[in-house]
Amino acid sequence: MVLEANIEEACIKAVEEDDGPKGVCYCFWGPIYWFKMLAVEMHWSFVFGVVSIYGINQGLGGALSRIGTEYYMKDVQRVQPSEAQVYSGITSIPWIIKPIWGLLTDVVPILGYRRRPYFILSGMLGVVSMLFISLHSKLQLVFAILALTAGNLAGAVADVTVDACVAQNSISHPSRAADMQSLCTLSYSFGGLLGFSISGVFIHLIGPKGVFGLLTLPAALISLVGILLSEPQVSNFAYNEVNRKFHDAAKSMWTTLKGPDVWRPCLYMYISTTVSLNINEGLFYWYTDSKEGPSFSKEAVGYIFSMGAIGSFLGALLYQNVLKNQSLRDMLFWTQLLFGLAGMLDLMLVHRMNLRFGIPDYLFIVIGEAVSQMIYRLKWMPLLVLCSKLCPSGIEGTFFALLMSIGNFGDLSSSWGGGLLLHVLNVTRIKFEDLWLAILIRNILRVSPLCLLFLVPKGDPNAFMLSTKDEAETSESDNIELASLIHSVDDKF
Repeated sequence: MVLEANIEEACIKAVEEDDGPKGVCYCFWGPIYWFKMLAVEMHWSFVFGVVSIYGINQGLGGALSRIGTEYYMKDVQRVQPSEAQVYSGITSIPWIIKPIWGLLTDVVPILGYRRRPYFILSGMLGVVSMLFISLHSKLQLVFAILALTAGNLAGAVADVTVDACVAQNSISHPSRAADMQSLCTLSYSFGGLLGFSISGVFIHLIGPKGVFGLLTLPAALISLVGILLSEPQVSNFAYNEVNRKFHDAAKSMWTTLKGPDVWRPCLYMYISTTVSLNINEGLFYWYTDSKEGPSFSKEAVGYIFSMGAIGSFLGALLYQNVLKNQSLRDMLFWTQLLFGLAGMLDLMLVHRMNLRFGIPDYLFIVIGEAVSQMIYRLKWMPLLVLCSKLCPSGIEGTFFALLMSIGNFGDLSSSWGGGLLLHVLNVTRIKFEDLWLAILIRNILRVSPLCLLFLVPKGDPNAFMLSTKDEAETSESDNIELASLIHSVDDKF
């Protein structure tokens, strides 16, 4: 506690002595000043937790896991691209049922803490699952899928727990909501850039299973976040009232969700994600094919995805510094349209049109990946800010997880729909004749949500405030204890 007090006092003193970087110096000192400001206002352990979970675990670890899983399914388990697409959806199920984990963190404290134990336990689960898959030389496919699912479960629990902290701070510090989402996204993008840059090298040196062994380190960091996180302890918690609290939380969620200001953008989120069919496995198999495709090496594949992380990073910077106050509907219109048009670069690549213009495959795909990921990030940033402001007080973690699970369920539908499309068009490990048609269908579907833009608010997402009048009238007395506990956490952060 003395160390925490000294760190916080030093941060406050540094901010007081510096009114903010000016002029050209802002390019260097600006990010440092921004981090110091967030550390002072939100507490340094919160910033450390966001950077660790989003940047190191999900960004760097997620990049290593993605490339490792791609090669593990292709070279070790030797499955077809349509099957790999379905299996990736199965392993992502823990992300779809995030509201369950959010509900646990909101209403069921462990040893008097609502967040810290869940970080610690999820980190331990991640370490065990990654060790399991890395230490077995001939692991059956069903057990490999279970291990990958357990790893995703650990990541989902950690994610929903840190999301609860972000949602709490977005409500207690509404003017910093966009800054916190930018911190999450920038950490994730920077970690992803580093992870993708080194993933191909590690795949080449130690193989996919060796990469899974390395992933025990980011998983262990989750537990460290739980140990260091500043959180007040809940004393004399009535565990015999957990059932009532679950009922109160479910009632509050339903009351909020059925409001038109909430369900309409949620419906848009789901549809816009679902119709953008995920055919990444088919493209990955084509990238590495020596006859039909460009036959990229493992290192090249990692560098290609790292360019996507750079694009995502630039998208987050562009939103934070230029576009965060723009109309939500205008942002979604242009990003959805550009997202569909950017997909045409894949069509040009598969038809090898880039070679007719003298552009090498590697350069062309790097440009396409960076552009697509930048547009995708610009599309989701304002929706994330909006979601953080839709959370009712008292069940921030649960409701934010519910909103995010809607997007994750859309990702699952997109993945399985893309797998079905690849299967129908007979795109296999060695046959890619109709891959272009799958890309064309995906691109057309990407722009179809433009006719549903009436579902989202017109104004600035940072200025949106959820009306809770009806909720307060119907459930104020039932939720008073739960709300007071959460407010005490807000004050600490």
